Amino acid sequence: MTQGPTQRYARVLSIAGSDSGGGAGIQADLKTFAALGCYGMTAITALTAQNTLGVTGIHGVPPAFLKAQIQAVVEDIGVDAVKLGMLHAPEVVEVVAWAIDHYRLPNVVLDPVMVATSGDRLIAAETVQVLVRELFPRAAVITPNLDEAALLIGHAIDGIGALDGAADELLALGARAVLLKGGHLPGSEVVDVLLQSSGERTRLASRRIESRNLHGTGCTLSSAIAAHLALGAALPEAVERARAYILGAMAAAVDVQVGAGHGPLNHGFAPVPTQRLPLRSSAG
Repeated sequence: MTQGPTQRYARVLSIAGSDSGGGAGIQADLKTFAALGCYGMTAITALTAQNTLGVTGIHGVPPAFLKAQIQAVVEDIGVDAVKLGMLHAPEVVEVVAWAIDHYRLPNVVLDPVMVATSGDRLIAAETVQVLVRELFPRAAVITPNLDEAALLIGHAIDGIGALDGAADELLALGARAVLLKGGHLPGSEVVDVLLQSSGERTRLASRRIESRNLHGTGCTLSSAIAAHLALGAALPEAVERARAYILGAMAAAVDVQVGAGHGPLNHGFAPVPTQRLPLRSSAG
């Protein structure tokens, strides 16, 4: 008698925009999921005309079709973690909030994508309030960079000494945990702050890697956190492992030219086989 399946893959869904240049968005997410041994899926929120020099166009996906994508994936394949990226309109945010509640989606990592590496604004200002109200309480962690954090809290973050206070302000907006990324501050060291609702605070420091190939770093970090959560890591461990991965991907891309502007990371610098987990019920 043939035995039925006993294992499955660790499954991560990216709900985000598409980067036609392949360095950020769902393209970066899928590369990250694969490199870390997860099975990646997508629900595309927007199409961008984009390369290493910047964004030249954005075409939003109708909310009803975004909902159809999420339903198709969750109801058949299932989800162990979710990465949220560019959510460009209030109606899109509301579809995602509905899906999280309806399907009880676990391990939601929200990268509040507002500004591209090139400086291009990717989200309308009126969407920010809806994003904060609907998704901050539903996400396991939010991962803003300094520019995004400044837009959220209404003032600039001037130095490493201001990171803790800014993380407190972000948590006060309703987030369950905040990973505030300090990479845009000057200095030879990069300092991030992980603050959880329990009050536990962790400072994570690493040497700065000087490179022009930093396009998609935020997308990659958040998707790496989601991948490690899907594989069973607790949040602090997932963050530490994700930071180690992104540092390796950055270092492996320093001497490579892709395009004339900000090139991508080397997501596949040390891939691992797709990981298998015991077959059991989960979201979807």
